[in-house]
Amino acid sequence: MRILFFFIVSCSFLPSHAAKLKPGTWRGVIDCQGHDLPFTFDVVNKDGRILVYLKNGTEKIELDEVSVFGDSVRMVLHVFDAELRAKINGDQLSGTFVKNYAPHANQPFRATFGENYRFVKNSTEKQIDYAGKYQVEFTTEKGKVIPAVGLFTQTGNHVTGSFLTPTGDYRFLEGNVVNGQLLLSAFDGNHAYVFELTLSGDSLKGNYYAGKLTHEIVKGKKNTAAQLPNPESLTYLKPGFDKIDFHFPDLNKKIVSPSDEKYKNKVLILQILGTWCPNCLDETHFLVPWYNANHQRGVEIIGLAYERKDDFIYASERVKKMKEKLKIPYELVIAGTDNTEKASQSLPMLNRIIGFPTTIIIGKNGKVRNIHTGFEGPGTGIYFEQYKERFNQIINELLAEK
Repeated sequence: MRILFFFIVSCSFLPSHAAKLKPGTWRGVIDCQGHDLPFTFDVVNKDGRILVYLKNGTEKIELDEVSVFGDSVRMVLHVFDAELRAKINGDQLSGTFVKNYAPHANQPFRATFGENYRFVKNSTEKQIDYAGKYQVEFTTEKGKVIPAVGLFTQTGNHVTGSFLTPTGDYRFLEGNVVNGQLLLSAFDGNHAYVFELTLSGDSLKGNYYAGKLTHEIVKGKKNTAAQLPNPESLTYLKPGFDKIDFHFPDLNKKIVSPSDEKYKNKVLILQILGTWCPNCLDETHFLVPWYNANHQRGVEIIGLAYERKDDFIYASERVKKMKEKLKIPYELVIAGTDNTEKASQSLPMLNRIIGFPTTIIIGKNGKVRNIHTGFEGPGTGIYFEQYKERFNQIINELLAEK
């Protein structure tokens, strides 16, 4: 007679030597073209879940899809189609910053538990003073010159700030003055930036690296009157046009147009965005509570998403995830891909789309009244406050019209 034995195995009996991701602060480093790109993150155990918070300056970005299996950890990077994957070895992580949509762009990643600094530990010792406002130019390896404004504050050797450009800002940069050189970095889950700058008198110069390929020369000079081209003048309607029309599918393939009954006699905001674009997320974080507070006044928003792949299923899944995580209450449609030339072709009444986000405001009569390229986000301080003031001014004026 054969006797059969059955065993019920519970996950609570996993080997005690299974790896654990220690709660507390970690210092991560991404290899950016041979240059260290440091950032810090906090690991928190909450209600049986692991949460990770990426830190840049005063910003914390919550990652709520973190899984530990065997000797490894996988952190899904917010709404982005990207992850940090690493082996856990006690106080060390070693792995890869993975871009699922572009595996060739993956970068090596490592982290150390218990370290809480950017490039070096913060110190109050007197350093070269980089604080101030700068008129700057970024020059690409193909010779294209991009104007920018740099804004920095400094305490001891610790520096925070950002660069503004005509198409957006570099968000929350943080770093240190090390041996006279200003080192800055940012990692928001999709974009990885590192700056190496020097100051001679009032002249700033150095290098900017991003990802595996981007390298630009940075040159600038302290200038309290530094400014950029008017963001309301860069994208405009071609002669003969005063309205915008399109027919794009929403996330369920229903066709949406600004001429739909829902938008008649309303002030309509068109938000040209991409889920891959951190500046677009900054704008969305502003627009969601603003819409909830102002929708009843007669305002609507349509978000036009231009995604990484020309594939409706892929694009709609990315946008659905953003809609869920950011609790977006307004309409979102799939408009095309992130190529600015193709995006421009999808809205042929415009001269061009040069950057994401671009925001178009339409009056109650259906006519375009304002187009703003880029977004001055919370990392830009006073520029963010001025943007919000101007935005509300335009909306209030249009709502007051009969």
